[in-house]
Amino acid sequence: MERQDRRAAVAAYKERPPAWGLFAIQCTATGQAWVGCSRHVHTQKNGLWFTLRLGSSPFTALQAAWNAHEEADFRFEELDRLATDYPALGRVDELRKRQKLWTERLQAQALPFA
Repeated sequence: MERQDRRAAVAAYKERPPAWGLFAIQCTATGQAWVGCSRHVHTQKNGLWFTLRLGSSPFTALQAAWNAHEEADFRFEELDRLATDYPALGRVDELRKRQKLWTERLQAQALPFA
């Protein structure tokens, strides 16, 4: 990749809009599930897996399950995403409302807003 192309790619990456949404992590070995919400749902898995591998996840129940099982036993799934034009003032409330709904549907534990 040439220098100019690389700069254009980096600039495009930095200008992309946030992806507000919900995600689920499921442990296939136990059936446990966790539902969380994030303003960067499209990159959330990388950050979560990084902290789980290091053993430094702020989510103690998820970290305990991760430590007890193999990485291959965990699955990340994007559940829902807000429209890009969703009003800024209502985003967090809407995500929390949807998180409650998904938590009940999946009989999961809710993760604090990330």
